[in-house]
Formats: sequence, C-alpha cells, structure tokens
Amino acid sequence: MATRLSTQRLPDAESVLTALGFVVLLNVVGGLPGLLSSPDSAWFRSLEKPWFYPPELAFPIVWTALFTLLGIALWLIWRSDAPGRRLALGLFAVQMLFNVAWTPAFFTLEALGAAFGIIVVLWMSIVATLAAFARVDRRGAALLVPYLAWVTFAAVLNFELWRLNG
Repeated sequence: MATRLSTQRLPDAESVLTALGFVVLLNVVGGLPGLLSSPDSAWFRSLEKPWFYPPELAFPIVWTALFTLLGIALWLIWRSDAPGRRLALGLFAVQMLFNVAWTPAFFTLEALGAAFGIIVVLWMSIVATLAAFARVDRRGAALLVPYLAWVTFAAVLNFELWRLNG
C-alpha cells in the first residue's frame, strides 16, 4: 500500500529556532507576573477554596504547556502572509495584556471582583483572537483552544473564589 507524501516542506533550522524563540518569549512574558505575586501568600492561603480547586502543582504545569502552545500558534501567524495577519497579531497582543494583568489584580491587589472582570475581558479577547487566527492559519487557531478552555475554567474558579470570600 503506497502512502501519499505531504507536499509541505519541513521547517528549516532557522525557522525552528524562531519558533523556539516565540515559545520562550511567551513563557517569559506569561511567567513574569508570577514572579511579582504568588498564591503562596497568607491572604491566598486563608481563602476558602471551592471543591474543584486543583492541586497547586497543576498551575505551573498547565501554564507552561499553554504558553508553549501560544508561542507555536503565534509563530504560525507571524510567519504567514495571509490576509488578516496584522489583525490577528494585534488581537493576540491585546489578549496577552489582559492575561498578564490578571495575576497582579488577583494576587497583589487581592481584588477578586476586579480580577474576575479582567478574566471575562480576557476570555472575550481570546475568542476574538481565535477567530482571527482561524482566518490566517487554522493550526494556530486550534492551538488556542486548550488556552480558551483553561481560561474558562479559571474564570469559573475566580468567580467562585470571589463568591465564597467576597
């Protein structure tokens, strides 16, 4: 039985290094707010947690995986010459701003309601980014789906923490 070979070329070494750079960049940008504030504070430890609150170890593992997927997705869009590329990149930057703003609002300011407002806007920004990515490169859009799912879960978690401790 003959197999059909793909006509797409494998990325060259420079392209792979560029993709790796995007992955590292997204992990650094995404991780910076965590260096300034942490769930390891007396305030956060004292909060009543909902029954579905995951183990603390889940957060760094999930976020590293998600920022890695985001880096690859961003690289796919960045290297494309498809119409809508600039809009997709701009929307990505906007959603990252809201992503980065959530951590200090929640952990540093201890403002559960404000953090919930930020995460709702983040969620809407991700949906818009996903739609824009889909017009440029469906693979890039698909890589945003786990991120949207996790932020949906995080929004529910944020709301419940606010409700239980507001």
